[in-house]
Amino acid sequence: MIGLDTNVLVRYLQQDDPQLSSRATALIHSLSGERQGYISLVTLVELVWILVRKFKLERKQIVCIVDSLLRAEELIVERSGFVRSVLHLYENSKAGFSDCLIAEQGSVAGCDYTLTFDQTAAKAGGMKPL
Repeated sequence: MIGLDTNVLVRYLQQDDPQLSSRATALIHSLSGERQGYISLVTLVELVWILVRKFKLERKQIVCIVDSLLRAEELIVERSGFVRSVLHLYENSKAGFSDCLIAEQGSVAGCDYTLTFDQTAAKAGGMKPL
């Protein structure tokens, strides 16, 4: 198993730099069920942030991308079951992906709720405004 940094995933998914994207594509295509790539939670949060902020992808597109990463046999996403719960919350709210992750982490840790000043995040399950 090898770890994959955010910039490798961005180059592969967006194909925005001919040289780096071809290297990222070759790497991703070389992965298999026996030689998997590992995506950490931090990498996933950074990836979503970049895809939304820099590439202006819509929520529906983000959900499809993260879902495809979760389903790929050649990839291991850290805490994949947890990420599926986060993805469901993200898909069904207006909160950002990282806010959904924070709310879900609190829930898993046994918090009754997570307090926030972010009004949009406060509408996500598990968060309340302070």
